[in-house]
This record gives sequence, C-alpha cells and structure tokens, in this order.
Amino acid sequence: MKKIMFNDKYGLTQAVLEGRKTMTRRIIKYPRTFRGEWVAGFNIHRSPSDKKIVGFPCMYDADEREFDMGEILPKYKLGEVVAIAQSYESIYNEKGLETMDMLVSGLKNHKGWQNKLFVAAGEMIHHIRITDIKVERLQDISDEDCFKEGIYASNSHEIGYGIPWVYEFAKSKMAYYTPREAFAALIDKVSGKGTWESNPFVFAYEFVLVD
Repeated sequence: MKKIMFNDKYGLTQAVLEGRKTMTRRIIKYPRTFRGEWVAGFNIHRSPSDKKIVGFPCMYDADEREFDMGEILPKYKLGEVVAIAQSYESIYNEKGLETMDMLVSGLKNHKGWQNKLFVAAGEMIHHIRITDIKVERLQDISDEDCFKEGIYASNSHEIGYGIPWVYEFAKSKMAYYTPREAFAALIDKVSGKGTWESNPFVFAYEFVLVD
C-alpha cells in the first residue's frame, strides 16, 4: 500500500481527517533520463474539439520526439486506497495508548515517531480512496476546487473586514478576497514561494475519506 502526505503546519492533514479537504494537487515532474536517453520535457495533449486536456503528459527527447510509452503516470491510481501518513506519536496519542505500549512496540525509538516521512503505510490508521484524477495548470483551479483543497469562508464581520465574506486556511495570518487568492497563498507556503506564479502542470486528485 502507498501512503500520501499532507501538510500539518497549515492543518491540511486534520482537514482531510475531518472530511473538509477532498482534493490535492501535486506538481508533475519528469525524470532526467528515460530508457537511457535524456528527457527534454513533456507534451500535454488536448482535444481538437474543445481543447480539453486528454490523457497524461508524454515525455520527449532533445529533438522533441515523444518517447514510445513515455507517459508520465500519476503516483496514485483511480480507485486506489492510500494510507494517510501520520507520525507514530500522533497515532498513539489518537488511540490513547499508554507510555508502556509505546515502549513495547519499539516505535518510540523509530525515526518515524515524530517524522511521518519515515512511517510505514501498513501502520497507518486512516485512508483515502482516489475518486478522480485530472491534469491541469495550477492556476486553472476553480473556486469550487479551492474549497475542496481546504480553503474556507469566514464571516468578515467577525474579523473586521468590510466585505461580506473573506477566505482563509488554517493558521493563515491574513484573509483573502477570493478563494483563489487564498489557495495561491496556501500553495506557496506548502510547495515553496513562487509556485503559484510559475503555474506548473499538476495532477489534481479527488478523494473520499475511507476511515
């Protein structure tokens, strides 16, 4: 089983566990080489009729020739159940286990105790199921998808803004006038400053919480 990581600093793991976050976008990257040849980039194919993106990106070589079987496939598949990565410490706390349980299991001394990068998928207690996958530019996100990404609306009268609603995310230090502005700020914090402006192609995964 695979695992998937969500940002804890801005409350995204908790948003998934509460069912408020049901989408995630991951930047599409390609390897330096493919079958021993240098990869220069990838193409995105669109339908001639409506210009919608079809299929997955295909890598090409220095002469801009696409590789046979050179599709960049998403990490997660449609219908796949994926474990939500959490540190072992947070799982033990959630279960309400005692100190002795931690010591007996041996996980207390594991590097995944506080760093979920090193946890095993089989030890996780929460999972999601992938229900949809699409390829798009980051800035093509809709307001609806911003909410699925964990953005939420707050009543401006409660926080002193002079517009009917403002938008924010967990632990944000300010609010934004539109859902897309809030998501742009969030993605720059999670994936690095300038991510929104660079407007990369992404795999947009939609999912449901299984347990």
